[in-house]
Formats: sequence, C-alpha cells, structure tokens
Amino acid sequence: MTIDHAARRARLAAALPAHEVPALLVTSPVNVRYLTGLVSSNAAVLVRADGSALLATDNRYIDKTRALDVPAVEAPDVAGRLAAPGVGIEAAAMTVATFRRLEAGLEESGGGRLVPLGPLVEELRAVKDEAELELIRTACALTDQAFADVLPLIAPGLTERALARLLDNRMTELGADKPAFDTIVAAGENGAIPHHAPTDRELRAGDLVTMDFGARYHGYHADMTRTVCLGAPAAWQRDLYDLVRRAQRAGRHALTPGAQAKDVDAAARGLIEAAGHGEHFRHGLGHGVGLEIHEDPFLGPSRTGRLEDRVPITVEPGIYLPERGGVRIEDTLVTREGGPELFTKTTKELLVL
Repeated sequence: MTIDHAARRARLAAALPAHEVPALLVTSPVNVRYLTGLVSSNAAVLVRADGSALLATDNRYIDKTRALDVPAVEAPDVAGRLAAPGVGIEAAAMTVATFRRLEAGLEESGGGRLVPLGPLVEELRAVKDEAELELIRTACALTDQAFADVLPLIAPGLTERALARLLDNRMTELGADKPAFDTIVAAGENGAIPHHAPTDRELRAGDLVTMDFGARYHGYHADMTRTVCLGAPAAWQRDLYDLVRRAQRAGRHALTPGAQAKDVDAAARGLIEAAGHGEHFRHGLGHGVGLEIHEDPFLGPSRTGRLEDRVPITVEPGIYLPERGGVRIEDTLVTREGGPELFTKTTKELLVL
C-alpha cells in the first residue's frame, strides 16, 4: 500500500486556522517522517495553512528528499532555516535552548515570536490509515512467530538476558527492522517489577516468567506480553493468572470507538480491585502504538478523551506481588466499529512448560 503523505499534510494544514497560526514548524523526527516519509535525525518541515510545505535537512539526507512529494532545501540549521514570526512550533519536541536561539534570531531580523502549540501531529497520528494498520499487523505477526519459535527453548537454567536475546534475534531473523523496544524478561520474584531489565538470573522450576517484547517493521511497532509457568503452577499462581486474564478480556471487550479512555481502563481495573489487588496494578491499562511504541491515546484512571475508529492500542493489565512475582498479559488491537481487531494472536491460556 502507498502512503499518501500529502493527504496527511493537508489534514494538518486544515487544523492550523483554529490555532491562529499561518504555519507549523515540525521538528520531531517521528512527525517529520509521518508528514514527508523522510527518516532522519536532523530535519524539519514547515506546513502552511494554505496546504503548501517546505522540508529542510542537512547534506547527509538531502539526496533522499528527491524521491519525496515535498520540496526540500539543504540547511545545516534546519529549524532556523524555516523559522518565521508567528509560526507555531511543537512545544513538546523543541528544546528550550533551540526555542530561545530561534527567537533571538527572529528578534535580530525584525521581531516576531514563535507560538508553542500542543501535539497537533500526534493527534492526527492516533487514527491510522489502512496502510499503517497493515504494517502494524505484520509487526505483530512477526512477534507472534518469534514467540512460537523461542517457546520450546524456555527451560530452567536459561538466563533472563539469554531469553531476551533469543526473542530479539528471532524477530530480526524473521524480517523485523529491530526490536520495538528493550525486551523485558522477568522471572520469579523479578516479575513483581513491571519494567524489569533482564539480568543473569537463571530461570527456575516453579517460576512465572513474564516476557514483554515486540517487533518493529518498516518503522511501525508491535507490543505483546505473555506470562508462562515453568512446571506445574501453584494455586496462587494459577489464581493470579486467571484474574489477569479475565481483566484483560474485559478491557479488550470495552475497546470500542466512542468509549472513554478511563472507562476502558475501569473495565479491567474494576475486576482486579474487586479481587483485592488494586494496589498491585500499578500502571495504566494501555497505550497507542504506531511510529512510536508509546503514543496517543493512553488508557488510565485519569485519562480523558474518547477512542476513535482505527486506533491501534494495547490492553495490558498486570498484577505485581512484591518478592513473589507477577503476571501481565498484553495484546495489540485496533478499534473497529464492529468490535476490536486482534493483531497479536498468541494464546492467552496459561502455558505450562
């Protein structure tokens, strides 16, 4: 599928009059890629309210711009090349130092200020087109397959770090750009730490082992978490797993266009709280995925806003018991009018290895 970057810029241009700016200077590398197709570490694009645009980058990337559908100029100081009085800037992406430098330059040339604006491009990015959804679907398929391929190798004596490497290597062997983020493997008591970094701790019989990982494919991210048990689970482990699984199912079923973000979170969190584990679920229920692994929208008790159609998002409840271990189950899905489409297909039955 072909990505229509001009259509994306047109949607952004149409949003600018409401913010009373003639143009937006986009400096976030992810947002520049979204609007132009240019992948770089130093570029900016000026999108004007009349629909025109100008891209600036340095000589390392200027040759790549010739294949794009937006005019481009070469400039070492890419943001300075496009800055102009009254232009909006991405407040969350531009450093204070850069902002002050650009404003000082404008004052020297006759005055005028830059206008800090909120996440306009990020709001556009939340709803995906079908080309984007196909890339995320493929990233999730690679993630599923890597897990299936590595699963027979998970056994006592393997370290957390070694298991993380097996997952990472298999995803890239299958065609991923690279892992979508630093893979989490948490065995036994380490499972009580939601974002545990893998160590040389060996897997042992009786451990719950949580694996949170994903593939990145053509820039788009997958995110999946599964928890397995090495040997027959104890009663408390099975009860904990069953509770998280029920909560995860409730969160998935609440994931509909028009739903309030906090209500989707509450659908899962309410089950966990009713079982007496509210204090052990210490993060939001999920987050959007796309060109970034964490992007709008976010699901949590204090999150505002309603979900729209065609929004890829995770549902990932977890319960973490200090010094004992934990369980997290996570899928990547996309909101659809007829019900969410599941992208990560690996079973959510408790796998006993």
